[in-house]
Amino acid sequence: MPELIAQGRNSGQRWCREVPDATNHRGITIGRSGADWDVPWDSMISRAHIRLTAMPDDRVEIQRLPTARNPVFHGGRQVDQFTLVPGEHFVIGHTTFTLASRAGSSHTPNVGDVTEHAFDLGSLRRQKFRDANQRIDALTKLPDLITGSSTEQELLVRLTGVLLTSTPAATDVAIVCYRDTADEAKSGLRILHRDSRVPGREQPPISSRLVRAAVSSRESRLHLWSSTRRDAVAFTASEEVDWAFCVPIRSDACAGWAFYVAGQTMAPLSADPDEQAEESAPQDLGDDVKFAELVGTMLGNLRKSLRLERRQSAMRSFFAPVVMDALANREVSEVLAPRETELAVMFCDLRGFSRQSEQASDRLLELLDRVSNALGVMTHHILRQRGVIGDFHGDAAMGFWGWPLDQPDRQVRAALAALLIWRHYAADTNQSGFRCGIGIASGRAVAGRIGTTDQVKVTAFGPVVNLASRLEGMTKVFGAEVLLDQTTAEALSTATPGSFGTFRLRRLATVRPAGMNEPLQISQLLGTSDDGSLQESVELGVDSAVTPIDSPGQQDGSDSAAPSPSMLTDDDIRNYEQALDRFVAGDWDETYQLLHALPAWDRPKDVLLSVILRHNRIPPADWDGVIDLPK
Repeated sequence: MPELIAQGRNSGQRWCREVPDATNHRGITIGRSGADWDVPWDSMISRAHIRLTAMPDDRVEIQRLPTARNPVFHGGRQVDQFTLVPGEHFVIGHTTFTLASRAGSSHTPNVGDVTEHAFDLGSLRRQKFRDANQRIDALTKLPDLITGSSTEQELLVRLTGVLLTSTPAATDVAIVCYRDTADEAKSGLRILHRDSRVPGREQPPISSRLVRAAVSSRESRLHLWSSTRRDAVAFTASEEVDWAFCVPIRSDACAGWAFYVAGQTMAPLSADPDEQAEESAPQDLGDDVKFAELVGTMLGNLRKSLRLERRQSAMRSFFAPVVMDALANREVSEVLAPRETELAVMFCDLRGFSRQSEQASDRLLELLDRVSNALGVMTHHILRQRGVIGDFHGDAAMGFWGWPLDQPDRQVRAALAALLIWRHYAADTNQSGFRCGIGIASGRAVAGRIGTTDQVKVTAFGPVVNLASRLEGMTKVFGAEVLLDQTTAEALSTATPGSFGTFRLRRLATVRPAGMNEPLQISQLLGTSDDGSLQESVELGVDSAVTPIDSPGQQDGSDSAAPSPSMLTDDDIRNYEQALDRFVAGDWDETYQLLHALPAWDRPKDVLLSVILRHNRIPPADWDGVIDLPK
């Protein structure tokens, strides 16, 4: 395929781009900035100046665009549209554009007249540059050139330009890829990009033997030959070059890649060509080989880093940010290995899913979208409070805190996530129709990579996980949005106040869930003492000021007009807990009176009242203050 070479006033103002195949009918816009191919160094070129279209027989059609301010010159004349053939050029402003043919590679076997030198990597690294300042200056600019490349092709263009500019004796530079595999279709030499100091002339062939030797041995190789023997060296030599070296890039991120540089010796050959080839040339070219080695090492390292970044970005949809932070400095197997630790576990379940699925049985994709958005609310706040998504159970999500990094404030983070999820659903209930029930429990569990030999996932396992799920189920019985076990409630009651104030809790009851022998004291999370600050964080995305807890994301909507548990006053909480104490003690008449003083819409009191009325206000003989819950 032909290539278009742009050359400005200075040697560094150049690029070489491969023209697309004529069969794809793709036009290329060339301009100063924002075009397909940019010429940023020439102010005489408009942002979009010309359009290049590939034609058969390596020709291209050039058309000046209406947005171009300055003329295009071809053949000494100002033209707006013309056909360019290989070897011809045109000029815009101070930049010359040349169409050049692209040469292939040579497969001629070794003739024997070529002198080959192999460079030891250790010796190269110990060797000092004779022009150290210039080389170091070029190397310091290289990371920005590599990371600033928006595409792979742009990266190749920049690297060939650097090598050509920094190798005075070079006439041609190529970045090649050599693969030697059992699959012949994938084996052989491929030219990734090529550039020449002499645009318009036929480029010398690339020696596949030299490239194969360098890539296979993973060491730099140099070929030298005498001008008196060029006729016999068909696979590398040409009238313009008498040496070529190949430097392999030793990185898995650039597998099979190598730099191929060819050129002419700067000094005249001695009377004895063999002596010149054997001794002087390797020393003269040693700096160039070492520089290419350093460029290759830097390229490999940066591409490896970029590949790791892309891999980590892809993993972010599978791992929580807190897990990614842990993976940044430790081995994956170490971080994900199952271990016992103290966790705060939260189960969050959607309310109204069954009803909506029945109503939307003929619009299941629409229902799936609404459910996905609703589950997204849960995961968003779990992750923003530095939690881990442990699993999804139909229309419910499980999150936990305390792994892989220890989190002394794990209960605080879990409670804030629960409140923000609850507030979001309360504010958005008229739009989605969903509400939620949340259970939080604290205790020891195993967390990490758990599963079978066939499939694993990052989650938590243990009685505390089951307890959080049972608490979430009890929210339906008590009509409470967020229920806590005793360990979590005690941790929240002593938590250091933040900008939202302290957590507002109330003891609801001591219960014995079906299938459990030990009684369980449960509490309700009502909100915070500064609910205005918490609500503002829901509506505006304001950071929660509990250092170092991250801020929740922005949400829409406002509080529902329906009564909310957060509307209970401190007196209401005291009256309920006093009634609960009398209820446990068996003084049910006083319990009855105290409970009727609470707001009519407060549903948890109805559970105690139903027990009292079911026994005609008389505690049974074996009363122990524990409410037995059915399945």
